[in-house]
Amino acid sequence: MSLSSPYRLSPLALRAFFYIFLVALLAQGTLWEARHLPNVRFTERGFTELAQSALLMASALLLLHVRQRLRVMPQVTLLLFAFVTSSLIREQDYWLDTYVADHTWKVLVTLVILPSLAWGIHRRRDFAAELAGYANSFSFGLFAGGVLTTYVFSRLYGRSAFWQAVLQEQYLRTFKDAAEEVVELFGYALILIAMIELLILARHWRRSRA
Repeated sequence: MSLSSPYRLSPLALRAFFYIFLVALLAQGTLWEARHLPNVRFTERGFTELAQSALLMASALLLLHVRQRLRVMPQVTLLLFAFVTSSLIREQDYWLDTYVADHTWKVLVTLVILPSLAWGIHRRRDFAAELAGYANSFSFGLFAGGVLTTYVFSRLYGRSAFWQAVLQEQYLRTFKDAAEEVVELFGYALILIAMIELLILARHWRRSRA
């Protein structure tokens, strides 16, 4: 597999403009939600939560395309797909608990994660070789940033104790929910951008290999 760079200035600048537009659009969507959807803002029926699911769905579809159609880095993309799909299922916990049964999302996540991990362990040498190439890419850096933003920073930044300390007697749970969900939305946007860059990288590697 060739590790030559697929990045050229003009396409990279065009994609950068698109990514800026995407982030700005998401930010504007959260503002619209706060202003015009007072009854559902920052809940499962609001713009932010629905946008999070859309970003994760798009990321999962891109990973499927890379793995099944381009056939590049099958072990890495399998585990990335399992991670993104599990996150998507987790975002549907309210709907699954309400309309199916309590803890349904946990069962579904387990069904996704365990076989993927077992296969990754079985093919661990292939996975390590693929990861060595992917870890040096722009896509991997963006993905790592998205994971840290969503699963670490948003949880810490959205703690009730922090917002109670900041707002004191003016504290409302809405502030905490907005802070956590909007940061989480940005993290998912980073993950989607990482998957777009992975698709571009995979196409380049496939052409180089051919």
